[in-house]
This record gives sequence, C-alpha cells and structure tokens, in this order.
Amino acid sequence: MTFTRACSVADVASGTALAVDLDGTAVAVVHDGDDWYAVADECSHAAIPLSEGDVEGCEIECWLHGSRFDLRTGKAINLPATEPVPVYPTRVEAGDVLVDVGAP
Repeated sequence: MTFTRACSVADVASGTALAVDLDGTAVAVVHDGDDWYAVADECSHAAIPLSEGDVEGCEIECWLHGSRFDLRTGKAINLPATEPVPVYPTRVEAGDVLVDVGAP
C-alpha cells in the first residue's frame, strides 16, 4: 500500500468532508468522531461532489438528489443511486490523514 498525505486532521471537523486531489483522483476525506474515511468525491448517480453533502454517522448524502452512501463500503443505501462509490484505505499519523488511492 502507498499512502499519501491528504490533509491535516485539523482541516476536517467531525461530521464533515473535505475535497482533496490525490494524484489526479478526486477524494472526499470524511471525519466522523474517531473515524476517518475516504471515498471517491463523485456521486455514482450524477457527477456531483459528495464532499459537499451531509455526513451523518457512517453515511454521506449527495446534496443534489439525496442518495446516501455507506462510508465503510461505498454501497449506495437509497435511490436514485444504485452503484457504489470507491472507498480508499485511510490512516492517521502524526496529525495527518493518509489515503491510499491505489487500493479502492
């Protein structure tokens, strides 16, 4: 696995997402309590950035049509989305959030 620094932990408040570009891959870094997630920053239903949606628990909602995705698996939870979004491994080291975009 090749982890790349995505952002500082201070950049993402709990219950929010941050859009980052990692080696040409648009990623939404999501912070929820003690948990960190990274998913492709595009709704599988429409080309809308998920990082602009609401985060609640282990889910992120696309702000345009309301599709929700499980941040742990990428699975679409409700319509109109039916396809999952890629999920990337994350870890926190020395105050930084690291993401491996090579392993969705």
